[in-house]
Amino acid sequence: MSRGRKSDSGRPKAKCAAQYTIYNVTEPAELMDFLMRKMAGISRNKVKTLLANRVVLVDNVITTQYNFPLKPGMKVQLSKAKNNREFKHPMLKLVYEDAYILVVEKKEGLLSVSTERQKERTAQHILNEYVKRSHRLNRVFVVHRLDRETSGLMMYAKDEKTQNTLRDNWHDIVTDRRYVSVVSGDMEKDYGTIESWLTDRKLYVSSSPVDDGEGKFAVTHYKTIKRANGYSLVELDLETGRKNQIRVHMSDLGHPVAGDQRYGSNCDPLGRLALHAFKLCFYHPVTGELMEFETPYPTAFKGLMMEK
Repeated sequence: MSRGRKSDSGRPKAKCAAQYTIYNVTEPAELMDFLMRKMAGISRNKVKTLLANRVVLVDNVITTQYNFPLKPGMKVQLSKAKNNREFKHPMLKLVYEDAYILVVEKKEGLLSVSTERQKERTAQHILNEYVKRSHRLNRVFVVHRLDRETSGLMMYAKDEKTQNTLRDNWHDIVTDRRYVSVVSGDMEKDYGTIESWLTDRKLYVSSSPVDDGEGKFAVTHYKTIKRANGYSLVELDLETGRKNQIRVHMSDLGHPVAGDQRYGSNCDPLGRLALHAFKLCFYHPVTGELMEFETPYPTAFKGLMMEK
């Protein structure tokens, strides 16, 4: 993990600033237990408060996970003042961070990944700038993506090994990945499943009920939450994660996502694509702990569905 300069043993080792109290790790331990031993008399609640205030670092990386596994050779740093590296950005909210992963909530209009045309106004670039505050060689690694106009929860890795673990074992690691959408018209069914073969045509994704040799099989489960004002509020559970999958499948049903002109919507009541990734649950790629994150339905979605 590239979090600092390398020690003689070859393991990355971070530089430590004088404003930290530093504890050396000599044997395996969980972070909470380690701090309680080193800081004699401190309560569990006080340790949790320190973690929540983001003033505990492991090898110069802010760590908030109470059971983070420490290994011999690591350094635990306790800031003597409230950490001044708080993450703030109008397009991106930091939901969770530890030494291996970042979970964020991005707003619509922000690209997930840097491209040749757009390098700076992307979630990837913003997070790279953030982690470089700890060390100039730090960077984030892309695990999955959300469309530019889709808002919601995303995860990034902090090192290449964690990225590969997540990508190679995505379907085993991720237990629940759910979206909410406002779609055009009244959905005919309360529950259902859409299956088709999706082919990326660059400008759009085409859908076919049969395999033409080019497509990738895609499965979307849906539940209709409410129907009102000529729209339906729908929860969508992805069994597969293909490009534009929800947008294409809702269009296939004859109920395109509101604001999605590319896939057949002729209305834009919110001035945005009405699609939000509101739930992300997964087993931590390093600790194995079940991590569960959920955001409320966007206020604008609920407002559109209010009875008039």
